[in-house]
This record gives sequence, C-alpha cells and structure tokens, in this order.
Amino acid sequence: MNTDLFDYHLPESAVAQVPIEPRDAARLLRTDPLEDRRFCDLEDLLHPGDLVVVNQTKVRAARLIGHKPATGGAVELLLLRRIDESRWEALIRPARRIRVGSQLEFGAISGEVISEPVRGEVAVKLTATDDDIEAAIAIAGEMPLPPYIHTNLEDPDRYQTVFAKRIGSAAAPTAALHFTPRLLEALAGRGVELAEVNLEVGLDTFRPIDTAVIDDHEMHTETWSVPPETAAAIGTARQRGGRVVAVGTTVVRTLETAADDEGTVREGRGATALFISPGYRMKAVDAVLTNFHAPRTTLIVMIATLLGDRWREVYEHALANDYRFLSFGDAMLIEKPVNSR
Repeated sequence: MNTDLFDYHLPESAVAQVPIEPRDAARLLRTDPLEDRRFCDLEDLLHPGDLVVVNQTKVRAARLIGHKPATGGAVELLLLRRIDESRWEALIRPARRIRVGSQLEFGAISGEVISEPVRGEVAVKLTATDDDIEAAIAIAGEMPLPPYIHTNLEDPDRYQTVFAKRIGSAAAPTAALHFTPRLLEALAGRGVELAEVNLEVGLDTFRPIDTAVIDDHEMHTETWSVPPETAAAIGTARQRGGRVVAVGTTVVRTLETAADDEGTVREGRGATALFISPGYRMKAVDAVLTNFHAPRTTLIVMIATLLGDRWREVYEHALANDYRFLSFGDAMLIEKPVNSR
C-alpha cells in the first residue's frame, strides 16, 4: 500500500506543547459510537471484568549533548537501545564528518563511534569515569522530548507515566500519561483489573515512514517482556468474558507478538519488529487506548488497521473539534477493532 494513503494534514496548532493538568482531564474520543468524553470518564466506559494492560517502561535521560575532543565541534546523541554492557544504538547529529573511531565526550561519559552513520544512526561504545554508565547518563542526559515539542518541561517526571519502573525507553508510552492514582482507584472499584508488560520504546515511535510503499519500511526491533502474572491475568480475563484493553501502541505490539494463533498470550521476552498494517488480524487485543498520531508513521498505519476506512472520519472529527495531538495530546478509545479475532 502506498504511504500516501496514511497521510493527512496536521496543523502545527493542533500539536500539544504542554501536558494538561490533571492528567486525566485530557479529552477522550470514543470511536464507536463517535462520542466526545474526558479521560476520567474511562471508569464509565470500561466494564467490570475488563483487564487494562499498560507498559511499565521508564524513559531514560537519553539525550546527551557534548563535543568531539579532537575538534571541539558540538555533537548530540539520542540513545535508542542498549545492546550490551558498553554498546548502544543511537542517533547522532550532525552525522556528517562522523566516522568509525570518532571520539565523543559528554561530561563524565566518553564515547567512541563503532559503526558508520546510516540515516543518522550509529553504534557507539560508552564508558563512564565511575563505571556506572546508567547513573552517569541520568546525570549528564536530558529528557528526550520529541522534536515537535518546542517548550521546556518544568517537571521531567511529567513525561513519565505513573507506571514507569524499568528504565530503557527513548520515548514515553504516551497513552498511559493520562492515568492518575485517583482514576486507577476508581477503575479497581468498578472491577477493572490492571496488568503490566514492558516494551522499550525506540525509533519507530517518532520516525516517519520515508518509503513510497509501507511494505518497504524497515521496522526497528524493540525489546519486550510479558511476566507470568500478566499472561495468567489475560487468560483469566478471557475466561470471565472480560476485554483485554491495551494502553498504547507499544502494548498492542507486545501482546500481539507474545500471542499464539489462538490468541493465547504467553509469558516470555524477546525482540519484536512487528509492523501492524492493513490485513493484519488482531489475536490478543480487544480494545485500544491511544493518542492521536502523526501522519505517515507506523503508528497511524496501526490505527488505520484497527479502525479500517473510518480512521479518516475519526481524525477529521478530532481536528474539527480541537483535540490536542501527539505526545502531550488527548486520547481515543477504540473498542471494536475491525480486524479483531
């Protein structure tokens, strides 16, 4: 399918620059039927017995700003994924004049480029003066807000979800940013249960598709895990007739990767390059909470897969009614994916 089919006009004025307070005051567009609600209304929209599955990943302070000691030239790294104890996948800029062996410095962190840049991506070896590289990154790094956000974030924790536990992501699982302790308490009181998975959010969350057809797009792998208690909770929810409600596209990809052909989600861990595009049939997920996504991205392709031809109607309604888009924006609830099992 041509990538142009997943394009739409997103005015800059529709892109949310700051998070709303309180978190659950964000607007929520119910897609079937089309209905304007608030995120705090979720306690009325979910059913007793439903299981809400969230991503417990925590955003790393992954933006490192430093220089090349040989020339003094400025350099910036966005850490995407930790490969092993010392090697990382990263975006680097400026990428020109970066070669294998280029030395980098970011305060107490030293770096060496160990692969040629490809579309700005490199592998780097990082070391810290005290040998604790994660601690050094937490001190030297900055919160990697998406490039379309042009305002400073006064509280960096506002780009973390209330579920954030396991550090490792280059971006937040933004659909979960809307949850508050009060809302979680209300959902529990209604008989809605909660389970957690982990997917380390990487490059495909914010990089547009730059190929003419979507099948030519190369998905980057992301590390995922499903703990045994979550797999068991999904099985129990199925038995009682409850829905599996995925909070965000990262949870959709995790559960669909971990599910067998019958829709049974197994515990485990691994790496996924799953690209959910039209023709894919959902195996494990019954409903999806998600934000509004940028055009020509793998995320909008997933939404088109879930909503079918109605995705344009839904997005046009959101734009016409001043919903806020992207990471700090509003959310929508897709309760009946057209391609579900």
